[in-house]
Amino acid sequence: MNLSEQDIDRIVQMAWEDRTPFEAIETQFGLPEKAVIALMRSQMKRSSFEMWRKRMNGRSTKHQALRNDTVDRFHCSQQRSISLNKIAKR
Repeated sequence: MNLSEQDIDRIVQMAWEDRTPFEAIETQFGLPEKAVIALMRSQMKRSSFEMWRKRMNGRSTKHQALRNDTVDRFHCSQQRSISLNKIAKR
């Protein structure tokens, strides 16, 4: 899969966000969790990657199946609307 620099930047940003599940990244970019982890490994320094993995390990908000049923969105309600990786104006 060919990803543009903008796509890679957005995927890294989404992966760092605590409330964005891996399923949201897969929906928008077609990358499953393992591919996101591989991308993060290739884009980050080793210490940063290890810190990220430690934060993500077991975090319920990063996996749709572990989330509370009342959460039905991919992003924070304060975040701008994102559609197909483009930020929509309000």
